[in-house]
Amino acid sequence: MATTKVIRTYGSKKTAQPRPTSSSPVSEAKESPPARKRTLHEHSSNLALEHSTPPLKRVKTSHKSKENVNFKSKQTSLTQLHFCIDQTIMKTCSKCSLTYTKGAPDDERLHRTQCARIQRGMEWGREEEKEGLKNGLSQMSTGVKLKDGSMGRIICFRADVGGKIGSKVCRSTRCQRQENAMLNKFQLTSLLETINLTLSSPPLSPPTLHASKAYLFLLPSSTSSSREKIAGCVIAQRISTAMEIASSADCETARGPTPDAPRTPPTAALVAVDTSTGLFCHPAPIPTPLGIPRLFVPLAHRRQGIASHLLSAAAKTLIHGCPLDPRKGQVAFTQPTGDGRAVMTRWGGGRVRIYEE
Repeated sequence: MATTKVIRTYGSKKTAQPRPTSSSPVSEAKESPPARKRTLHEHSSNLALEHSTPPLKRVKTSHKSKENVNFKSKQTSLTQLHFCIDQTIMKTCSKCSLTYTKGAPDDERLHRTQCARIQRGMEWGREEEKEGLKNGLSQMSTGVKLKDGSMGRIICFRADVGGKIGSKVCRSTRCQRQENAMLNKFQLTSLLETINLTLSSPPLSPPTLHASKAYLFLLPSSTSSSREKIAGCVIAQRISTAMEIASSADCETARGPTPDAPRTPPTAALVAVDTSTGLFCHPAPIPTPLGIPRLFVPLAHRRQGIASHLLSAAAKTLIHGCPLDPRKGQVAFTQPTGDGRAVMTRWGGGRVRIYEE
């Protein structure tokens, strides 16, 4: 009997399944579904998920770099401050008479500059004398004798003079360095700044300086024969009116008729100039030709009569051919300090008036 040969094709071929044996246990897991092609939406969502995953943080080490050590060493130490209610922070220097705030860096720096300038003083030399003669400088008197026996002289020139005598205020850094290097040389602007700081007064306006004259008292210098030391300064100007100072009786009359009746303060009828010292003025303006906006004598040269000599020279020569008498009420001061009021009372005999700048 002839046998037939069976030919199988690839399409009809089946994959033989492995039979379980006694050595390999039967797996109860379900067969995984066949792999399929992912859609575009699923592919983009997987990419976004990968990018949103935060990166791993770097492990910190306890190693200290040199830069951190240097930075900590450069840090300034803090200062512990305390409130002290029973003591004032305002201090007045006994050498330059400047009142400043203790502990404030700007005020203390200003005080050091002002005190050094006052102690060193300002000088007048041959260069300023030559230039002053070109700008109308005149010598008022020579051989003026002071109480201590020293001899000096008084000169006068315009308060708005230019050049080396009245150098203008410079704001550039270069000019500030030059000012620090020329403290001993005379500059009218520097002298006026020193006076304003000492008296706590505002600077004089250009129109006021234009209508004013500067009177200086010069003493021979002990260090140089060609230079003189400035021992006092007076700025005098023409004015029109001033106010008469009220006496103690006028202040009492302004307070009220009788002690039993309600008393009003003197400011109701008088102008208060300095309430701490009881300086009041009548508000009615009176014609007055001469005004003294600035008067300054350093502490080292006070109590020698310098202020009286400068004021007398200004009263005699400010108005040419018309000498003025302070005892007749022809001279007025701006708001004076305690020392200024003492000079005003002693020199003017209590007849000097007050005016506003």
